[in-house]
Amino acid sequence: MPVPVLGILTLYLNDHKALEEKPVYQKMIVEGQKIGLDVFVFTPMDVNDSKKKIYAMEYDVKKGVWGRRWRPFPDMIYDRCRIQKSARFTQLLKFRQRYNHLQFLNRPLRNKWTIYEVLSRRPEFNKYLPETRLFNGFADVHHMLKKTPVVYLKPINGTGGRGILRVERLKGDSYYYIQGRNHQRKIITPQKIHVSRLGSVLSGWSMKNRYLVQEGIAVDLPDGRVHDYRMLVQKNREGIWELTGIAGRVGARRSVTSNLHGGGHAVSFYRMMEQWIDDEEKRNKVQRRAERLGVEVASFLENQYGALCELALDLAINKKGEIYLLEVNPKPAREVFSQIGNAELYRKAIVKPLEYALGLYERKHSPASE
Repeated sequence: MPVPVLGILTLYLNDHKALEEKPVYQKMIVEGQKIGLDVFVFTPMDVNDSKKKIYAMEYDVKKGVWGRRWRPFPDMIYDRCRIQKSARFTQLLKFRQRYNHLQFLNRPLRNKWTIYEVLSRRPEFNKYLPETRLFNGFADVHHMLKKTPVVYLKPINGTGGRGILRVERLKGDSYYYIQGRNHQRKIITPQKIHVSRLGSVLSGWSMKNRYLVQEGIAVDLPDGRVHDYRMLVQKNREGIWELTGIAGRVGARRSVTSNLHGGGHAVSFYRMMEQWIDDEEKRNKVQRRAERLGVEVASFLENQYGALCELALDLAINKKGEIYLLEVNPKPAREVFSQIGNAELYRKAIVKPLEYALGLYERKHSPASE
């Protein structure tokens, strides 16, 4: 059997062809070689449609340098592209459409609102979802704040904590306290405003049909920082969904999100839970329930939207041990496991998509399948 080839599909961040996850891709190429998988990196910009060739980025493991050469299309494609507002993203959409017949490890998911709608129709998932609605006007925010003291406003296509606002109803009901991050991920100056000024304060954010209004879950630590949990579920070599790991994330001071890119830091799941929930039996139950939820959500979404190989679930867990699924990320980073100092778990998170690709290729090309 020839050596199977996996192409990692990504997007340049700018016109200088910078790549966000190049060190991760380098690790994947190294690990791929160890298990008998030839891995290269490319973007839609590197594809020559007429010649059916790709000007691939390759890492020479022996020399320790990156280089390029023209290569045929790979046997499988691992799509790592995240949403951008750029011509590059338009180019990606055309690539996905033109080469839809190729073997992709993972297909794109829909926006956060669509995912919420799909999951909320299932009773087994609905109980884990914070109340959420699509933003149609400021009345939606007022309405939810009558039922819950805190709401979050989130872009339906946002990543990395960009453009997220937290609105808190203060005692007396006449004032709101607004915190958050702008679309460049910078922390905005908090404001205490009269309820009548909400519209004027938020009018510049272009929220209509582009934002969610989501019930806030009480996850503030004693020092005022927010925290949540990042859970990674991936397919193994046999194509079966399983938990890879969970880690806690603690936000930066004055941040309304826990994202690592926004200054947050990762903490071991067990250490975080010990600080949060005293009862060991309750902690163990939470972990088992979270693991089951992750695998079930991944399997369900794959049935809805097509091939997937991994998903990250961001979870909030309150003091009672109740789990809330805040959002689902189909292009997860793995840095949380590196940050908590678990090198083996970090390596596992990198290798599992490669092992799945290898198993997929072997099953497709085995004599029994022909």
